Amino acid sequence: MPTPHNSAQPGDFAKTVLMPGDPMRSKFISDSYLEDARLVNNVRGVQGYTGTFRGVPVSVMASGMGMPSMGIYAHELYSQYGVENIIRIGSAGAISDRLKLKDVVAAQAACTDSNFAHQYGLPGIFAPIADFTLLETAVAAARDLRIKMPVGNVFSSDTFYDASNSTMKWASMGVLAVEMEAAALYMTAASLGKRALAICSISDSLVTGEELTAAQRQTVFTNMIRIALETAVRIGSR
Repeated sequence: MPTPHNSAQPGDFAKTVLMPGDPMRSKFISDSYLEDARLVNNVRGVQGYTGTFRGVPVSVMASGMGMPSMGIYAHELYSQYGVENIIRIGSAGAISDRLKLKDVVAAQAACTDSNFAHQYGLPGIFAPIADFTLLETAVAAARDLRIKMPVGNVFSSDTFYDASNSTMKWASMGVLAVEMEAAALYMTAASLGKRALAICSISDSLVTGEELTAAQRQTVFTNMIRIALETAVRIGSR
């Protein structure tokens, strides 16, 4: 049944959904990569499409910005639409000098300053991690595509404008980049027994101050998209 945030019908989504944050990036991916794609959701302009890539059903739908938004859409896809795999494909800011603009990074785990895990009533601190099957598949896909993709920890922040100016402190613990959704996705997947992975492209650097434009963020992250689609095909073919 449709949800308050999703007008799709049962069966409209593939088992694997790619989730950019930006609805326009969702449309770009559908138009550029999927065959026979159709719009299955457009509630609040959060566009979702389902088509095929090399014959394998794949969906792409935006998550919006931040962990509350990701938590809503991921939960509904997993629990109401039979989705098994969500691959976040979004932007991130480099906090390591190992990463340059347009580099791709896979989030093996996601530190966070969010209180998202409080809802689960756990007697300690939960460590949000990626699903290993998705991660190893993506690593193999990147290798076969000859795309360099560092794997490591990211920081999922609840704030974009950090009044404390403390984000760079995470770099001292080897964290590679900062973004705003992966931890919520990983926790939602864990709570529902599903699989999740975040693959991010570097849109700006807190180390150098460089950044891409909003238009560039919509269309230039092709390596990240290629890895995610190849991962979806390999998972879907098993």
